[in-house]
Amino acid sequence: MLALTVKNLTKIYPNKLTALKGIHFSIAQGDFFGLLGPNGAGKSTTIGILSSLVKKTSGTVRVFEYDIDTDFEAAKACIGIVPQEINFNPFEKIMDILVNQAGYYGISRKIAIPRAELYLKEMGLWESREKRVSQLSGGMKRRLMIARALVNEPKLLILDEPTAGVDVELRHSLWKFLTDLNKQSTTIILTTHYLEEAEKLCKNVAIIDQGKIIKNASTNSLINDMAIHTVILKLATPIHSLMKLGNYFCRLLDNLTIEVELLKNQSLNGLFDELSKQHIQINSIHNKTNRLEELFIRLISENKASSL
Repeated sequence: MLALTVKNLTKIYPNKLTALKGIHFSIAQGDFFGLLGPNGAGKSTTIGILSSLVKKTSGTVRVFEYDIDTDFEAAKACIGIVPQEINFNPFEKIMDILVNQAGYYGISRKIAIPRAELYLKEMGLWESREKRVSQLSGGMKRRLMIARALVNEPKLLILDEPTAGVDVELRHSLWKFLTDLNKQSTTIILTTHYLEEAEKLCKNVAIIDQGKIIKNASTNSLINDMAIHTVILKLATPIHSLMKLGNYFCRLLDNLTIEVELLKNQSLNGLFDELSKQHIQINSIHNKTNRLEELFIRLISENKASSL
């Protein structure tokens, strides 16, 4: 079953700005789907239409089997959304926020209270349940937004920049929580500027630019299609010069660091063989930049060039 089907979706704002130009994509139930693009590409408009905060100009959107035009209430009941902007009443208590949110979906307090307890505990907020929002740190507010989005137990969770501005530790703990949630069959849509986040979490990715979907594929296939990526090798012992390593393009950054460009048909095992011939031992290896980020930048540049 498809969790989301978008066909010919268009949005033209009153100032004649065309934010979406007839985009098409679909998301299978149980997918972890990344929607990526630069600022102004159309991500927020798409999310706004899915969450009913933005009125589309034309096209169709179906959430599971429900059309958002003809079965709006049923479609909305399937969705939980974590917006980019924090939007709580600063004087409301944490527990009340979740119970009241459940009420918007017709969930009784008898069900809402234990459910709120469950998700506050999942987000590490249970001990703060009587605090007001104004007393929370930025990271706690982010976690509260996720708990609020889950209180109706949606089949489709939409996350718009969920880890923006949070520290590394919290980001990684949220990654684990979202991965576990996805394994429990919740379909997740993620927009993010942290491309490492998309590469780590998302099974499939669509890249949007200038209101058009310019790439839609599995994350693995996108990365495998890359013609080149760069790795950094940390050496076990210092060297002062570097001989040619077969057909690999390498440069010595300092006496303990080698940068290597790997073409699509070149393997790390082949590189290690060349290093072994020169008796160079490696302590560690990592990508110079996030691989999806390299691809993202190239696709956006190519799209802009073709639009000129």
